[in-house]
Amino acid sequence: MLLPAILLLAACSKETIQQPPIDETEWLEKPRGVVVYSDFNCDYFVMENYRGYAVLRMWGGVAPARGSVVYGDHDRWGISTMYNRSGRYLFRADVLDYGLSYWQAMDMIDWNCRDPWQ
Repeated sequence: MLLPAILLLAACSKETIQQPPIDETEWLEKPRGVVVYSDFNCDYFVMENYRGYAVLRMWGGVAPARGSVVYGDHDRWGISTMYNRSGRYLFRADVLDYGLSYWQAMDMIDWNCRDPWQ
């Protein structure tokens, strides 16, 4: 009884799924930003770029960590694909507002990430 189970488990293998490599040349031409606020309890995060601060909402997945360098169209409204160069992956986010001051961005985060039960 034990021998068939051992043979079955020995025949199983774990295969790593390889992601296709990302061509950085296209992404590095887009605007660069740095994540200055991110919280795993909230889908919203703040990026600083050449126009000021932008507030974004993740479109599936987890928000990039604070300090991540991100390339993409975060200087206009709407959903777009962005490249997290620090983590070497693509993600989608919705730019809710941009060109904000630091305190305007934090106020927007406080409003959108507040606990409705408090």
